[in-house]
Amino acid sequence: MTLFLSDPDFNLALASELPEGRRRELPGIGWLSEHDLTQTPLLAFARQTLPQIVEASAVSINAWADRLIDAVAGVLPDDQPWQLHLWPEYGEGRAGLNRCELIRTAMKERLKKRRRHLLRSLSDDMLPFTPQSSLVQCFLTSPETGWISVSAAPQPFDLRGIISPFVRGFIPWAEDKAAPSRAFAKVVESELRLGREIHAGETVVDLGASPGSWSYVAVKRGAHVIAIDRSELREDLMRSPRLHFETADAFKYRPPQTVDWLICDVIAAPQRSIDLLLEWLREGRMRHFIVTIKFKGADEYPLLTQLKEQAPPLCADFRLTRLGANKNEVCAFGSRRTD
Repeated sequence: MTLFLSDPDFNLALASELPEGRRRELPGIGWLSEHDLTQTPLLAFARQTLPQIVEASAVSINAWADRLIDAVAGVLPDDQPWQLHLWPEYGEGRAGLNRCELIRTAMKERLKKRRRHLLRSLSDDMLPFTPQSSLVQCFLTSPETGWISVSAAPQPFDLRGIISPFVRGFIPWAEDKAAPSRAFAKVVESELRLGREIHAGETVVDLGASPGSWSYVAVKRGAHVIAIDRSELREDLMRSPRLHFETADAFKYRPPQTVDWLICDVIAAPQRSIDLLLEWLREGRMRHFIVTIKFKGADEYPLLTQLKEQAPPLCADFRLTRLGANKNEVCAFGSRRTD
């Protein structure tokens, strides 16, 4: 079984992406499903994925530490990096978090004595997956009950579109009071999930750029930005030597040559944004992209099926995720195929 975690407000949206008759709900947590992971599914409304998940119980902190060691011993590849995500799904305040921290500490102490090779390769950093990465996830539903998932390399990398290197798939909102609006956080979160940032010297096209939060991120990184909109951006951005503004229709603009990034947070019907991204991919107009698909209601979510089917063959890496910074929208981000 695989567990897909959801945000409470999008629980039914996630359920609609899973096969009917092969799922059951864990109330307040997500959906257990017999989903075929070999097809590398795209689940826009899954916050995190826990493959090969099993129920577990332990009567004490030390017993939990032993239970985790038993789960990974002989399963994880030798001398390859692995992460442990451990969190509570019960109670309020610090009690559950403190218990999880004590379990992690007890597990490390035991590994130090019994399995030093596993301790050496355990990483406390939430880094993008490589083909050598493994991921162990455990959450407690009470002090003595919970679930454990062990995903050995290369599965986390192969399924990086739905398995996140961030605990519970959650990234705190970025903060920058100098940005024109909070929308800039979508770019920052997409970069973190993709494991790739906009770099100095790169060329960026920002479609529907006003008031300028996405261009703000790119300019701050040192990139050269072509901002397209019918309304100007904030005054300081309009003065930036690294930003060129054009008054034009975002859906009709074509760059004179291939650019490094397409970024687009334009307010438009979802089908228009989907068609725009697919057109840019097919025409090879950019190398990397971050594009928001905005919805008026849940009845428009099935439109994402077209992206799920047509975008991956055009991409070296394609993600379709409702970010923590998104409202009733999802972001498509990734890198175009160049071979």
